[in-house]
Amino acid sequence: MVVAAVDPGREKCGVAVVDEDGNVLERAVVATARLADELTARAIKFRPELILLGNGTTSRAAEEKIRAALPDIPVEIVDEYRTTDDAKVAYWKAHPPTGWRRFLPTGMQVPPEPVDDFVAVILAQRYLMNEH
Repeated sequence: MVVAAVDPGREKCGVAVVDEDGNVLERAVVATARLADELTARAIKFRPELILLGNGTTSRAAEEKIRAALPDIPVEIVDEYRTTDDAKVAYWKAHPPTGWRRFLPTGMQVPPEPVDDFVAVILAQRYLMNEH
């Protein structure tokens, strides 16, 4: 099973495609205005069986766009509780601080780029762990 996950936002969305073993096939931060096009491209490339949509900011508007663009793929709303915190931890694991920043605890630092894509990965991995 392959799932696509979306962390919706006003200006940008995190998008991830994850396989049933939790392996990340692709992740990106995309402009909200381009969400439908970006998801359609990933649907063509990866053929996800399900789209997971975080229940946070602007999820209803994102759901309408996704259902209109990809009517044949089911959409399931999932809880985003604490995903941003977990995404920051995942970001620092993937991109350890360098220079003097390596001496500061990562919990006290703000990632220098958006972590919405990491949130999408976490949404997918949580779903796959709990459902399958």
